Amino acid sequence: MTTSVPSEIHNQKYVSLATYRKNGVAVQTPVWFAEENEKLYVMTRADSGKVKRIRANAVVKVAPSTIRGKVTGHEFPGRARVLPEQDWARARQLIRTKYWLARLPFMAGPKNVYVEISF
Repeated sequence: MTTSVPSEIHNQKYVSLATYRKNGVAVQTPVWFAEENEKLYVMTRADSGKVKRIRANAVVKVAPSTIRGKVTGHEFPGRARVLPEQDWARARQLIRTKYWLARLPFMAGPKNVYVEISF
């Protein structure tokens, strides 16, 4: 499943990330993201529900959205994985470059992890 990031995702500020509960119900969350090498990168807390769901089921859907999570385009299937800590630096830099608020010290807390999404 190594195809490119859908063109509808390029130049968006937010995407809605749908992860799946064990019973198959999708949970959509608006997230900041950065892209590089045909993959998306997302920063989130290690103890968040989306991380728990990704660890249990790597299948996700991504769609352009508003800051409040209203989907504004098509959903695209992908696979997500929590990056190992040695790969966080590049993902962190990509997100900080795109979102100035991510540069603030309280945004880069010790409980954050980075997720990579492939299409």
